[in-house]
Amino acid sequence: MIRYAHLHGFASSPRSHKGTHMARAFSARGVTLKLLNLNRPSFARLTYTAALEAMTEAHAQAPEGTRWRLSGSSMGGWVAARWAELNPDKVERLLLLCPGFNLMERWPALLGEEAWARWEAEGEWPFEDADGREIAVWWRFILDARTHPPLPEVPCPTLIIHGTRDVIVPLEGSREYAASRDHVELVEVDSDHGLVSALPEITERAMAFLGEDDVATR
Repeated sequence: MIRYAHLHGFASSPRSHKGTHMARAFSARGVTLKLLNLNRPSFARLTYTAALEAMTEAHAQAPEGTRWRLSGSSMGGWVAARWAELNPDKVERLLLLCPGFNLMERWPALLGEEAWARWEAEGEWPFEDADGREIAVWWRFILDARTHPPLPEVPCPTLIIHGTRDVIVPLEGSREYAASRDHVELVEVDSDHGLVSALPEITERAMAFLGEDDVATR
């Protein structure tokens, strides 16, 4: 039995533009795309480990023998890939949108050395959440991230879609990842990290790659 789910990125939510857009497209064809909430227990107290547990709980609630076709955006792309790596018998395909690999290499430069040092020293740092509110996120998010691999090894056919103008997660990382793995395909689109301008193409590719052939989802 096949189930479908989308995993949102950092500072996002199940109401993300990409997730809801794809969910509507899937629903129009009678297929349910489950939109998971990775902000566990909250955005302020988010960890990679808790985000992975959200996917584990979704699987536990699904019928026995369920296999997943997962979509993940940015941090959600890392979570989808890592969960598949940990559960290779439970995942059939992965669609990764500007996957947020190599967090520890990227974030100190993105945030700036001074802000990064203050976050560690003070234990919290403000980020805008999905609703534009400034929320103090704990440093334990980083400590927990350090306990996980920066580059999960995906065990199944994987399609990466990455914007050529992405300044949050550089395209070169996805190029290198796909080039060294025969079962990973990379599609580059003329867009930024949000991929909003490429949503029609992304949705079309998502439907074609993830498929919609499981009548049990209808």
